[in-house]
Amino acid sequence: MKQANELTFNEAGLIPAIVQDAQSKEVLTLAYMNQESYEKTLETGETWFYSRSRNELWHKGATSGHTQQVISIRYDCDKDALLVLVAPAPPLDIPSK
Repeated sequence: MKQANELTFNEAGLIPAIVQDAQSKEVLTLAYMNQESYEKTLETGETWFYSRSRNELWHKGATSGHTQQVISIRYDCDKDALLVLVAPAPPLDIPSK
């Protein structure tokens, strides 16, 4: 996987990341990463993104439990867009009230 300094981030310091289930090939989301969230993703093996609306990092599944284990990260020829293949954690069995 590329180091963050090898990727092309836009003028806001972000790079789009399409997240896809590695097994089913279902597209799960389009999110954005900044350098810090990309590096945290590499470090932890789980997806981290940058929330443009909250202006902060967010760890996918931190509150819901629906984490995403990174299988691989691919990039396009310009290195300005990512395809993140993941294995989603199974949904939590939350008892109803």
